[in-house]
Amino acid sequence: MIYIVMGVSGCGKSTLGKLLGETLTLPFYDADDYHFPKNIKKMENGIPLTDEDRKPWLTLLADKIKHWETLGGAILACSSLKQIYRDILSSTTNDVVKFIYLKGDKAVLHSRLSHRESHFMPETLLDSQLQTLEPPLDAITILIENSLDEMLAQTLTEVG
Repeated sequence: MIYIVMGVSGCGKSTLGKLLGETLTLPFYDADDYHFPKNIKKMENGIPLTDEDRKPWLTLLADKIKHWETLGGAILACSSLKQIYRDILSSTTNDVVKFIYLKGDKAVLHSRLSHRESHFMPETLLDSQLQTLEPPLDAITILIENSLDEMLAQTLTEVG
């Protein structure tokens, strides 16, 4: 199984994803590590990525997901903001991708981003991400206002 922990910047994708990977003994990957340098530069400069910017990155991730599936599964932290992005990510697999949507209040997200260090995504792009976000209808939804332990427990209950 491939679990994709998704949501806007600052929702805790990497934090929960790493913990979930440790708990389920699955490798953890962060989609940010696969961004092309030109996309990172745009985000560092406060320029939102377009669908055209994201497509090669998402296609690369879909190929990685196919490979990780053959190795027994993985956890991926990836924003996956639009349904079309989620469709690309799951296009190379046989129904083994499950999305875990980290949903949170804008004020909580802003607070988290303002305290985050050494990340290329500035908090000024949060509004753009929230506008782009198409909340998934077929994902496990976890509220980020809960503690990390509560978020993990709920996720583990949902994934069975």
